[in-house]
Amino acid sequence: MVTSSLSVYAGVKSYSIKGKMLARKDMQMLSESRDLDELITRIKSTSYAETISKVAKPYTSAKIEMALRERQADLHFKMIHAAGSDNVLFAYYLKFILQNLKIILKGKILGRDQAEIEAAVNMHASELIKERDVIVKAMIAKDIEEAVTTLKVIGIGSEVEKAFALYHDKKHIQILDLYFDKFFYDNLNRVIKTSTEIKLHTLCGTEIDYHNMMCVLRGKFWNLDENQIQDLIVHGSSGSAKEVLTRMISADSIKSALNELASTKYGSLVPQEESPIDAISQFERAFEMHIYKMMQSQFGKMFGFSTVVAIVRLIEYEIRNLSSIAFAVEQKIPSETTMSRLIVKESTD
Repeated sequence: MVTSSLSVYAGVKSYSIKGKMLARKDMQMLSESRDLDELITRIKSTSYAETISKVAKPYTSAKIEMALRERQADLHFKMIHAAGSDNVLFAYYLKFILQNLKIILKGKILGRDQAEIEAAVNMHASELIKERDVIVKAMIAKDIEEAVTTLKVIGIGSEVEKAFALYHDKKHIQILDLYFDKFFYDNLNRVIKTSTEIKLHTLCGTEIDYHNMMCVLRGKFWNLDENQIQDLIVHGSSGSAKEVLTRMISADSIKSALNELASTKYGSLVPQEESPIDAISQFERAFEMHIYKMMQSQFGKMFGFSTVVAIVRLIEYEIRNLSSIAFAVEQKIPSETTMSRLIVKESTD
């Protein structure tokens, strides 16, 4: 439970962090770097100087992302303590743990060697909350079956078993992502019910809607049946939201499914693309921008705990943007292409 004094303290802290976040022009400057050496030099002129100084040569985008993720975990962990170990913030923190488990299980399914899997796993977030054992046990498991058994102790084993079975049937590795995401959003849905702040319910509810709608669209694209799609979504929505999801699942095409949203509050996000893959991609980006703008808008209102949740989500977007820039610079992708794919404030905002 967050007391009023802790809520104010955490709110002040969130405004302080918000003031140090990078602007679009900063991202533009970084994306124009000629190589990773120049990118590192440019990042050192920002609030990420201390973080990026820890990256050792030879520079790679993977090393840069690893350092950035550690900073993200540190900031999120500090906000949890500032807010008196709030359950909602901790629910969001579990993303770090689930991301590692995704990497490990997908690596084992795809036959990657142990060294490659270990190099991609960032243990820092787990170490901060003294929960590294489950990650290590999953990582050293001799095969996917043993790894799944390991995860049953934290309550995600059955979801992973379903994901593994469906992957074998459909051969889409992203199915694992959706099952892990379902576990995350199910937990968030349970936790948010303990909060009395309406704005927080709106923020988290929108994120759950996003997960559910993307599950329907991706499920239809992968030719999952209605029961398989139902198993991917988070249940417990209001009557009207449930009806919309049911109609989307029953629709005869992805375009028809998206059209079911036309009369809802998400109608403006629906693309007019005929191509299913392009329509899904455009809707995903539009919804991501919608969530990003919602998080930004919390700082134009009176103090509330929603700003604390918003800041950890905005940090996540910023880290993701910087990681994307590092990869783009490494791969010599033009700045214009990179900037068009970031989730960042438009220059006209």
